[in-house]
Amino acid sequence: MHLRHGRWTIRFNVSQLLKEPPGSARTYKVSESLPALEVNSSNEAHGTVNLVRTDKGIWVTAKLDCQALCSCSRCLSSFPQPLKIVIEEEFFPTVDVVSGAALNTSGLDQEDFTIDENHLLDLTEALRQYTIVAVPMKPLCKEDCAGICPACGTNLNQRACNCDKSLQDRRWRPLFELLSIEKRS
Repeated sequence: MHLRHGRWTIRFNVSQLLKEPPGSARTYKVSESLPALEVNSSNEAHGTVNLVRTDKGIWVTAKLDCQALCSCSRCLSSFPQPLKIVIEEEFFPTVDVVSGAALNTSGLDQEDFTIDENHLLDLTEALRQYTIVAVPMKPLCKEDCAGICPACGTNLNQRACNCDKSLQDRRWRPLFELLSIEKRS
């Protein structure tokens, strides 16, 4: 196994696997710390990566435990969100492994993953995409996050504020009046 961690990537040299018949496989353990590439991107990856030779390329099945840096939807604090990522994608070579000649890639879609001219299969972009999809829509730093005070903006997880909690937004007044009518009847 040769796992390279450089320029914030997770790469596998698959030149030998591309020379083998379909069905040939490799399994790798991954334990990498990566600087965050962007908001919500994974900065750690631990797990296994299975590479299986297909008739057209290499099928990748990766099961990774990751962390993404998120902002809490209630208090806006940054926190590491644990994620379980399962990547299942086929990667296609762009260069023939024996002759070094460029392969016809016109049948590939723009979204397809490719293996570069040095026969390096780079999981970084797939991991980034799967991480974005796996991050909860409204991440919480903790289940019982108190959020921020709507009046003064104090993080209520860190300290209480002295704002009058009975003050209501005037835009809600008609609904509160309806509620009070319901309670009286």
